[in-house]
Order: sequence, then structure tokens, then C-alpha cells
Amino acid sequence: MAGITLAQAEAKVTAYLDAIDALLTGAQSYSIAGRTVTRANLKDLEGGLKYWEGKVIELSPTTNPRVTYVQYSDR
Repeated sequence: MAGITLAQAEAKVTAYLDAIDALLTGAQSYSIAGRTVTRANLKDLEGGLKYWEGKVIELSPTTNPRVTYVQYSDR
């Protein structure tokens, strides 16, 4: 089984951001026939967003900060 790709992780970040936007601009819960339904919990969404942002960072190509550049002289 293949692992998660960078594109998949980025798509999840986008989905979580969209879900947070929807939650912030609409009703968080509503009642139907005496039962209350909650669309989403902001803390849960923030936790998922943090997880997927971490995956994006983990999967993103980065430069190695330990690489040192040596300048040679023509002596």
C-alpha cells in the first residue's frame, strides 16, 4: 500500500480550511424534531488541520540546513 502523497496532504489541508470557513460563517448546530445536530466541532477541525499541515511539512522537499558551502580560493 502506498503512503500519503504531498498532493493528498495538501488537499486535506484545503478541505479542513474550507470546513472551518463553513463552520465560522454558518450555524454550528440546529434542531430537528427535538434532536440537536452539531455540524462540527471547531477544536476537532483545528486538530485535523494541524495534523495535515504537519504532514505537508513532512512530505515537502526541503533544503538540508546542515549543508555547508566551502569557498575555494585560487592560491
